[in-house]
Amino acid sequence: MYRREFLQSLAVAGLLLQGCKSQSHSEVVIAGEDLGVKDQLLRNRYPDQHYGDDIHIGEQQLPLLRTVQQRLERLQKTVGHGNFALLGVDEMRAYGRNYSAIGHFSKEEEALLEQLFYVDASSYGFHGTKTLGKLTDCIDRSALQRQSGSSQYLFKGEALSAYMKISRALGSEVELTSGVRGVVKQMHLFLSKTVAFGGNLSLASRSLAPPGYSFHGIGDFDVGQRGWAERNFSPEFASSDVFRRLQDLGYITMRYPEDNLLGVRYEPWHIKVVSA
Repeated sequence: MYRREFLQSLAVAGLLLQGCKSQSHSEVVIAGEDLGVKDQLLRNRYPDQHYGDDIHIGEQQLPLLRTVQQRLERLQKTVGHGNFALLGVDEMRAYGRNYSAIGHFSKEEEALLEQLFYVDASSYGFHGTKTLGKLTDCIDRSALQRQSGSSQYLFKGEALSAYMKISRALGSEVELTSGVRGVVKQMHLFLSKTVAFGGNLSLASRSLAPPGYSFHGIGDFDVGQRGWAERNFSPEFASSDVFRRLQDLGYITMRYPEDNLLGVRYEPWHIKVVSA
């Protein structure tokens, strides 16, 4: 879907996205480099900056976006972090109807979730593979195993085998920081980023995959160095003992390496399991 079609489709749905009109870094020419590649590399190296042609949620839709994000936050508090990571949209709706502390999702809120899931994310700068086809896709819980002493889950088979191999090699120094994430969890993370960045969808998508595009829903997982907390989700992780040992042992294959052209920041903590 082209950028103009993307904007038109969102306008029809009442979710108009707007690009800023200020000068963009993409207007700066660096000799010897292709403009498109140069621009993408610049954004990967400085993903938390606002760029002039970033796509934004229309200001009139921001209050609705915040309302949905807050409702999902209440849902997470109600069911707990571990269960929240596995929820499907149908379960989300049921909890909203049955728990007054959450509140039911209105037609407008559901329309917003649907639009954000089905729109082509490349229209706002994310060029990764879509891993889930339907908003209502859910995770088969019988295919999962919860990690001892953690609220995190992994898919049995290749993902679990990969993590157990890493855990045996590195011992207590390594920890699983993020395992399986369903559509609802990824939607909540993405909405939270978008709200924090003032409705900037492009900036949010440089920080994490949009809903429907995350490989956490089909097998990938994140690891970190125990005790590092949020530092495990920053480029600083690449200087950690855990990362260096993973590289030395040949256990790490990154989904989003440095200077990738997928529109995603460098994620040295993200372990690629699914071949895609």
